[in-house]
Amino acid sequence: MPQLRLALNQIDSTVGDLAGNSEAIVHWTRHAVEQGAHLVAFPEMVLTGYPVEDLALRSSFVEASRQALRALAARLDAEGFGEVPVVVGYLDRSEHGAARYGQPAGSPRNAAAVLHGGQIALNFAKHHLPNYGVFDEFRYFVPGDSMPVVRVRGVDVALAICEDLWQDGGRVPAARSAGAGLLLSVNASPYERDKDDTRLELVRKRAREAGCTTAYLAMIGGQDELVFDGDSIVVDQEGEVIARAPQFSEGSVILDLDLPAAAPEAPSGVVDDGLRIDHVVLSDGPVPPYEPELAGGYAERLDDDEEVYSALVVGLRAYAAKNGFSSVLIGLSGGIDSALCAAIACDALGARNVYGVSMPSKYSSDHSKGDAAELARRTGLNFRTVSIEPMFDAYMGSLELTGLAEENLQARLRGTLLMALSNQEGQIVLAPGNKSELAVGYSTLYGDAVGAYGPIKDVYKSSVFRLAKWRNRAAEERGQTPPIPEASISKPPSAELRPGQVDTDSLPDYEVLDAILELYVDRDQGLDAIVAAGFDAELVAKTLRMVDTAEYKRRQYPPGTKISPKGFGKDRRLPITNRWRESS
Repeated sequence: MPQLRLALNQIDSTVGDLAGNSEAIVHWTRHAVEQGAHLVAFPEMVLTGYPVEDLALRSSFVEASRQALRALAARLDAEGFGEVPVVVGYLDRSEHGAARYGQPAGSPRNAAAVLHGGQIALNFAKHHLPNYGVFDEFRYFVPGDSMPVVRVRGVDVALAICEDLWQDGGRVPAARSAGAGLLLSVNASPYERDKDDTRLELVRKRAREAGCTTAYLAMIGGQDELVFDGDSIVVDQEGEVIARAPQFSEGSVILDLDLPAAAPEAPSGVVDDGLRIDHVVLSDGPVPPYEPELAGGYAERLDDDEEVYSALVVGLRAYAAKNGFSSVLIGLSGGIDSALCAAIACDALGARNVYGVSMPSKYSSDHSKGDAAELARRTGLNFRTVSIEPMFDAYMGSLELTGLAEENLQARLRGTLLMALSNQEGQIVLAPGNKSELAVGYSTLYGDAVGAYGPIKDVYKSSVFRLAKWRNRAAEERGQTPPIPEASISKPPSAELRPGQVDTDSLPDYEVLDAILELYVDRDQGLDAIVAAGFDAELVAKTLRMVDTAEYKRRQYPPGTKISPKGFGKDRRLPITNRWRESS
């Protein structure tokens, strides 16, 4: 049985950075070749970064991607790696695009190529195009219609791109029909909570359907609101795991595989879903038998809270680094939300690059001011106190505001102060709002909603508490100082904008509220279904009204890391002007 040393490069890339991404591909190819790899692979659209969104509609960017691919092929050959096939994802266009209703202008394709001998030996486009959640690939791409197969060291390797595995039919059964010994899928599958379990079962299922060893290579890193967690997987034809890569960690999984020999006669013709087999022979003879040395390994799985927390850290780190920011600024109230955001920021960027500001008013409690200072002491972040009382008094002397307007003025003064410091000193402001608050409209426009990024935008309040407890527990287990003061976790949540105020004055307990919100926001359940799930009808009706009327606020909130199946933003798209209500 032929042997093949496969290198799966689980790496990050940056949208639009063709030169930087090319350098990373060369670097990791060099590493793989030095380890004796016979086939090297990189994630979906690694050359351009993913997702490129409307850049796909610019012919100049498409052509730049195609030119970069050709230059990369020549560079790999010049570096001495030309005899090793390298699979690279990139942005292409159809050579035979015809104007059709509903087809993207210029016929762009989400494509991958096999580079060999300084040339593009084979290229192909994603067959199944996702069009749900954050994906708009029908808007951007035309589908591929081939079943690409390359013969490497006597093994026929079938190739696929991400959604080709997630949907039934297409290239998975076509790989079996083509007699492939290995199915290799390159992916840029965004992270969401619990997706690692779903992904593993998917790869196992597809391997059994394809009837061959299946390698699922995933991207890591972050792009705007999306996080990529890696977790590349290789399973045998029975679905048994051979190797599994770490989550949220860049690196190369290199492993030795025993694979079926290719048939003497190359497969041809049209197979499942009308896919035409496109077969290229790169190296027909198997490698001389050798003693397998590399097994790829099986990385320890993160528990649920550590997984989510890691995603939040990676998301913020990537957003700051890829947009040229090295430091962040956050208002520290002494409450749980700003405390968790500060801990995430310290882990993402280092405490020396995190600047915290306490902005007390006459309603701020001594314990909240003390908790903010204690957080700074525990983490080592930069800290100062700037009272908003003089500014508040000046406004009140001119406007004589009362009630909610008086409360919101305090939040807006804090937002103005933060943005002024940001302009003066260069840090980006982090907005500390959580998903529960954004859902029901408990954020003040131009107040606590100001900022460049919202690290916990997609985290419900009950999960905020759980993550804070996990972070402190993790610190204790490592012999470190827990970053979040216990008082910030244990005291009743409050905006402290009036005497004695607590969140439960106007909201139900967060465990109850979040359960309702998850059904309505994440699962699109209506009033009747939520009430049937056991919730009080009046409470449900009130909550849904609050969610519906706050849409305009959410549109003005900064981006933030997506960790749920349906985050506010590209996932959940509802009109601002909308008279439909689940309840009267």
